[in-house]
Amino acid sequence: MSARPTPTFGAGYDVAEAGPRLGFFTDTSVCIGCKACEVACKEWNLVPTDGPLALSGDSYDNTTALGASTWRHVAFVEQATAADGLRWLMSSDVCKHCSSAACMEVCPTGALFRTEFGSVVVQPDICNGCGYCVPACPFGVIDRREGDGRAFKCTLCYDRLKDGMEPACAKACPTDSIQFGPLEELRARAGERVEELHRAGVAEARLYLEDEAGGVGGAGAFFLLLDEPEVYGLPPDPVSTTRDLPRLWRAAAVAAGALAAGVAAAFAAGGRR
Repeated sequence: MSARPTPTFGAGYDVAEAGPRLGFFTDTSVCIGCKACEVACKEWNLVPTDGPLALSGDSYDNTTALGASTWRHVAFVEQATAADGLRWLMSSDVCKHCSSAACMEVCPTGALFRTEFGSVVVQPDICNGCGYCVPACPFGVIDRREGDGRAFKCTLCYDRLKDGMEPACAKACPTDSIQFGPLEELRARAGERVEELHRAGVAEARLYLEDEAGGVGGAGAFFLLLDEPEVYGLPPDPVSTTRDLPRLWRAAAVAAGALAAGVAAAFAAGGRR
């Protein structure tokens, strides 16, 4: 049997025994806003509630955003339209498990690591609560839990994957809006779905984060949207927040070298005098 090729997921990740990278494709066109994914995520991962459930006052949503205690969030977007007066856009959001994961790159303790499935996971027992990862995420996914201080986010149900099971949210989704599997297969399926919607007259259907040449180097969770990303609360052109660090470090090194040379020259000139 020939050796399996070694996949690489982001800088410095190289696991010879890893299989195909796994992730999510979320087809928002069939999301019904039932929030079964949110419930399944909380139940399986023992994620605490944020207090008594109540409407936010802004929409029928009762969780409003991703956070340390909301690893799956179903957005409710109400839009006025000229055709029928009103339409709802619903989308189950989650950690993107970026190929270029800034949260992992800035973590000083190694609490964030890349798994053999290509996902990014926080190890709570190693997290020191510094919070560097929070502003590093271009999607505002990761956060620290009140009263605890440590960072938490979606793990792609790492424990379930190791036992050959799909993530709880995908398992619970009644419409297959959340699809799980090898990313290469999901991208092909997503492309076919967009073409199908275009043929049906849904010209605004588009994919988000499926491009591996994007600003986060591709993602382990990508989406089919029916409007601009901003409508769903997503950045239109996300980039890794650590993208420019190598250039900045080089510039700092050059500046430090120039300063040191200037100081040395000044001392040498003083010595001659």
